[in-house]
Amino acid sequence: MKKLVSIVFSFIFAISLFGQIENNHQYKVKVGDMAPDFEMNLPNGKKVKLSSLRGKVVMLQFTASWCGVCRKEMPYIESEIWQRHKNNPNFALYGIDREEPAETVLKFAKATGVTYPIGLDPKGDIFTTYAEKEAGITRNIIIDKSGKIVMLTRLYKVEEFNGMVKFIDSLLEKE
Repeated sequence: MKKLVSIVFSFIFAISLFGQIENNHQYKVKVGDMAPDFEMNLPNGKKVKLSSLRGKVVMLQFTASWCGVCRKEMPYIESEIWQRHKNNPNFALYGIDREEPAETVLKFAKATGVTYPIGLDPKGDIFTTYAEKEAGITRNIIIDKSGKIVMLTRLYKVEEFNGMVKFIDSLLEKE
């Protein structure tokens, strides 16, 4: 009986721990944190520093060509976010491709039909600033004009995505 109680307790503890991991999606950052600064190269050689985007609503989308969920989500990001806000000087959107060369990133963008800029994270250093090294992608980070993280997502869930679109719209309406 004592062994059974121990097994049940261990099982409940493991489920609880798993739930906590799932709830934060293995992010190292949380809503309310200042977004950690980074600099990345775009495939065309141009550099982008996150802190230089202060004053804008920023969406970061971690992605990779081998990610099936990313391929599913990216056309929606293109049509429902990028195409609506790309000309808004108070908005910036950057995909951040994890650990792939520029040639692969360019082919990936073409294959998914996206026109928003996708930066390079060849060693995964930007990714691991925001999430655990073994954490999966796709994930989106919404940053307000002051540089604070205001939303974190993981995977592509239609309801969450639609909520994110409305949230971005509301942040941009506050101008």
